[in-house]
Amino acid sequence: MRLIIQANHELTSKWVANYMARKIILARPTKEKPFVLGLPTGSSPLGTYAELIRLYKSGIISFQNVVTFNMDEYVGIPKDHPQSYHTFMWSNLFSHIDIREENVNILNGNAPDIKAECQAYEDKIKAAGGIDLFLGGIGPDGHLAFNEPGSSLASRTRDKELNLDTKIANSRFFDNDVDQVPSSSLTVGVGTVMDAREVLIIVNGFNKSRALQHGVEEGVNHMWTISALQLHPRGMIVCDEAATYELKVGTYKHFKDIEKNHLDPDQLLNSDLIW
Repeated sequence: MRLIIQANHELTSKWVANYMARKIILARPTKEKPFVLGLPTGSSPLGTYAELIRLYKSGIISFQNVVTFNMDEYVGIPKDHPQSYHTFMWSNLFSHIDIREENVNILNGNAPDIKAECQAYEDKIKAAGGIDLFLGGIGPDGHLAFNEPGSSLASRTRDKELNLDTKIANSRFFDNDVDQVPSSSLTVGVGTVMDAREVLIIVNGFNKSRALQHGVEEGVNHMWTISALQLHPRGMIVCDEAATYELKVGTYKHFKDIEKNHLDPDQLLNSDLIW
């Protein structure tokens, strides 16, 4: 596992966006062989999406030959609801870049057969050749996508009831009314994410520091699903200083030292040191 520590969330977002852009550029994707991205919603990737939009508008990167699969979606709210993840992705990224609409894949939380929808999603990922790079964020309890504590580390895309902690955390998007937050979701599984050729997780803020500590320093544990990243051959976390609060001093210094040649986000776009 790699742990890249940046001074703040702004630099974290820039590092991640530049890394993703460089990976896409080096892949030289075509319509027949696109670059396949897994993408999250929530507050963690917003800065990264803003940076990707800036890179596109600067002419540095194109998304015409990029295919995306989103991590999750609520069950039971309309596709055009202000808080649906369809709306989130089109508002915060897709409407501002040149991605082809047919290349965007988001789970349908209103599908007549939820389980068939989940299996079809897994099948479509496989048909696309698998995911090249899965970007993710985590919750304060270390959950990845909607794989909350106790989720199987071998889980696949499925319907999932949301626990109270998640509903309370997400109530900020629903007028701070937990009763407005949907009770269930569709989500990729931990196993689905770990099948990607590369997994990159954004962790920011003091409230994520305990989750980061469990993900980096503790053992693999289904109560902290981020810890599954330890088993991935190309797993990477990019975090800000605030998120390192719970790490041991030795752990912090270790990663700062071994990653000292990779700390400047501006170097990434022209670097051959991409993993």
